[in-house]
Amino acid sequence: MALALRYEALGDMNTLLIPTPCPSAADGLWQHTCCEAFVAGADGEAYREFNFSPSGQWAVYGFSACRKRDAGYHPSVAPTVAFQRLPDGFRLDAFLARELLPAASRFHVGLTAVIEAAAGGNSYWALAHCAARPDFHLRQSLVLTLDHPTCRP
Repeated sequence: MALALRYEALGDMNTLLIPTPCPSAADGLWQHTCCEAFVAGADGEAYREFNFSPSGQWAVYGFSACRKRDAGYHPSVAPTVAFQRLPDGFRLDAFLARELLPAASRFHVGLTAVIEAAAGGNSYWALAHCAARPDFHLRQSLVLTLDHPTCRP
């Protein structure tokens, strides 16, 4: 089993800063245009954070509880990231192998994005903002429930 994610942003691409291609693992992706997923097992506090840059860079972090990073977690495989410019925006596809997901049969998921404007500044997008300021790590922000993650062979 695996999880396939598709992000689409529509708008004038000339107003956005899109990083140049550089597929690899990297930290700090959330400081620029990037798509994210937060995936937790339905039972327990542990979760994974996935960052996907239009550059092809990616990051995977394990957390034992809200913002308590599990320093011992290291992904065994890399996610697959594909970016495509569209006439009116962009599309980013990410594929997460089962090994990257928490050990659970039911997941709570939060999908988010950071969009960096060419004029400066970031905007923060999410299926749900559950605090006065954007905080993608909040458990109540993981508003999707997947009983059987989207699978492909």
